[in-house]
Amino acid sequence: MKQSITKLYVLGLFLALSLGMTAQSKVKGKLVDSSNNEPLIGAAIYLQTDKSIGTVTSLDGTFELGLANGKQVLVLSYLGYVDQVKTINVNGDTNLGTIKLESSSVGLNEVAIIASVAVDRKTPIAMSSLKADLIESKLGTQEFPEILKTTPSIYATKQGGGFGDSRINVRGFNQRNVAVMINGVPVNDMENGWVYWSNWAGLADVTRMMQVQRGLGAAKIAVPSIGGSINILTNTTEAEKGGTFRAGIANDGYEKLSMTVSTGMNEKGWAASISLAKTQGDGYVDGTEFESYSYFLNISKRINDHHSLAFSVFGAPQEHGQRSYTQEVSQYLESKSGIKYNENWGYRDGEVQTLRLNHYHKPQAILNHNWTIDDNTYLGTALYASIGSGGGTGPLGDDSSMFYDLKDGQIDFDSIVDNNIANGDAGSSAIIRDSRNDHEWYGVISNLRKTIDNLTLSGGFDGRYYVGHHFREVDDLLGGDYYLDDADLNNADHYARVGDKIDYYNDGKVAWLGLFAQAEYSVDKISAFIAGSASRKSYKRIDYFNYLDSDPDQETDWQSFGGFSVKGGLNYNLNDHHNFFINGGYMETQPDFDAVFLNYINLINDDAVNEKIKTFEVGYGLRTATFSANLSAYYTYWADKTFTDTDSEDIDGDGTEEDVTINILGVDARHMGVEFDFNYQPNNKLSITGMASLGDHIWVNDIDNVQAYVDNVAVGDPYSLYIADAHVGDAAQTTAALGVQYEVLKDFKLSLDYVYYEKLFADFDALDRTSADDAGDVWELPEYGLLDGSFIYKFKLGGLDASFMGKVDNILNTEYFSEGDDGSTGLDAEVFYGYGRTWSTSLKINF
Repeated sequence: MKQSITKLYVLGLFLALSLGMTAQSKVKGKLVDSSNNEPLIGAAIYLQTDKSIGTVTSLDGTFELGLANGKQVLVLSYLGYVDQVKTINVNGDTNLGTIKLESSSVGLNEVAIIASVAVDRKTPIAMSSLKADLIESKLGTQEFPEILKTTPSIYATKQGGGFGDSRINVRGFNQRNVAVMINGVPVNDMENGWVYWSNWAGLADVTRMMQVQRGLGAAKIAVPSIGGSINILTNTTEAEKGGTFRAGIANDGYEKLSMTVSTGMNEKGWAASISLAKTQGDGYVDGTEFESYSYFLNISKRINDHHSLAFSVFGAPQEHGQRSYTQEVSQYLESKSGIKYNENWGYRDGEVQTLRLNHYHKPQAILNHNWTIDDNTYLGTALYASIGSGGGTGPLGDDSSMFYDLKDGQIDFDSIVDNNIANGDAGSSAIIRDSRNDHEWYGVISNLRKTIDNLTLSGGFDGRYYVGHHFREVDDLLGGDYYLDDADLNNADHYARVGDKIDYYNDGKVAWLGLFAQAEYSVDKISAFIAGSASRKSYKRIDYFNYLDSDPDQETDWQSFGGFSVKGGLNYNLNDHHNFFINGGYMETQPDFDAVFLNYINLINDDAVNEKIKTFEVGYGLRTATFSANLSAYYTYWADKTFTDTDSEDIDGDGTEEDVTINILGVDARHMGVEFDFNYQPNNKLSITGMASLGDHIWVNDIDNVQAYVDNVAVGDPYSLYIADAHVGDAAQTTAALGVQYEVLKDFKLSLDYVYYEKLFADFDALDRTSADDAGDVWELPEYGLLDGSFIYKFKLGGLDASFMGKVDNILNTEYFSEGDDGSTGLDAEVFYGYGRTWSTSLKINF
């Protein structure tokens, strides 16, 4: 009996020890960004000895992992951050608390301060942030702004479909009124505010984060953020040694090769990264062949605990064919190419010849100095310079209409060449000109930040100087010996050859000085800010063709305009799940260059005034481990919008028309709407995202007594413009999206995204509405929806981490108009068709 009891005791002890050895406990924790305490969503946590035992963080950055009791070594990993290895002794349920991961990019946190990156549940604005992994997996061959199309109140199109010709609207405002900043440096054109995305063709390869701030946003400096701002943070340089290689192919001969290499930070504080890429293809649209090279270089130096320097330079020399203007629906239908049709090219001696070719190179260099004065005081300064060179080709000459006498739907270049040869000594009467817009742009931004208990004060200045060189030159004489140009008063009857300046030649100078200040208060559940800026923008114009060199009017005096903004907001975190925010502001922005100097000469517009914008916004946020959502409503009133235009009128009543300048003042617009987006992740394999935005954007008032001018002298009878209650065109006012991502197999994810657009009104010219009969709404294009799909598979290749990605856009091959012009319907409607079904694949290897 005693022996039996002993055996049972030994057996029980053995079972107990066995169970103890295999017993599991729950290990919990939360991963956040060390710089702003934002949760890191989708970060990986796994055993160092067995990657198959692991999990990922939820929407609030939390994780829970079952581990056997005893000593365990965990790896905490997230793309763009330095891996953290943590040794723990598991003995029952363990809570590791909040764990902060450091960015792997040296100096990125300092750049984020200058860039005014907003923080969730703290900065009281409506915003959406995209990390590098999402951009990488879902961009494919889309244009860079299109990655934002599943965010509220965004409408992005490819315009004519040429490489880099895309544009973006935010809350119904076009790119001139959306501030785009790269590492805190504004890149909107200093003269007209536009953003040319082809200049930044390689940006997607080096973007660490892209944040859209809708409305006035959090930018401290005075920027044209009426609709919103787009903050792009690139890689600085990696703290760890390594690199990536990527190769991709896609439809229509698309090919891309890219490589990034980083030295890592050495013991003396030096680090460097370089990224190179080449992209080429035939283009989806006929006649839009392209070739682009991009480069990015960053060199960083940590001098000591207080000072660091970072120098970066990046650019993307490129050339691409364009479809520059909307075309009638009948032209597409009658062509063999269908929606790919483009009338801006043809054949010359059997070889393809493009009429409209864009070519540009805009390198930008930035030197950042970061000075941590003490634990509570920081000074960041960025010096930058950009030298742009290039332009776009097109038709010119007395017989330039021959470019539109199409043969089989294309330009008959051989007939034009024959006509120019037949002209003999009279020279070419139809040529290809190159409209150049070279420039030099220099600037400095400096931001001092001081924290006193719960109050953070910041302020600084923003200085810029810009010179734009605008001229045309002969690109191709098309068979003739010269082109006779009489535009230059200093060189009458100029027999121009290839490379000579013709038609116009002028410089535009812009000087800018801005001061800004902001106070942020954050305690417990409340965070609030108030900010203000003041700026002075000055313009000068020098005209080398329309005035003699001896004429003092060849160069204008500086024309200066003051501007300012004031804004503030408050965020209240009710608890860990709910937050509310409110913000508002008032801004006065200076008129654009073309509103100051009329009719493309040194004619100063004495009536040019500032545009005035007032805006108000409220919002709500919900955050749980599996579900997050945002709801916001906005109201923006835009007063004294200035339009300038040229028209032709019979001034003397003799049947001869001459160019007149139209200066339209006092136009008001109202933009209001509601936005909603959500993210639902019930488990580690499934993610469901969605958004909807309902906008109502209209022109508010008719305009009376619009006067035409010739040389600043009023001519003809004034007239009225009938635009009241017409919808603002060129952007869908109702948008929606639904996306699903599912991990089908380990390391293999599939994604589907559906986007829908409605209330897309055509673009229109106010000068087309000069009669009461013209009053009413503009043409509303048909609504449409697009289904996109993508996949990513991660695997090992020769011991290296690799990933294979693929994407299909417009899976259903939906036919739709992405843009249109008002004033015509049916087969006569002038439109851009959007792309049909396209595909792309790429292989990426990390080393």
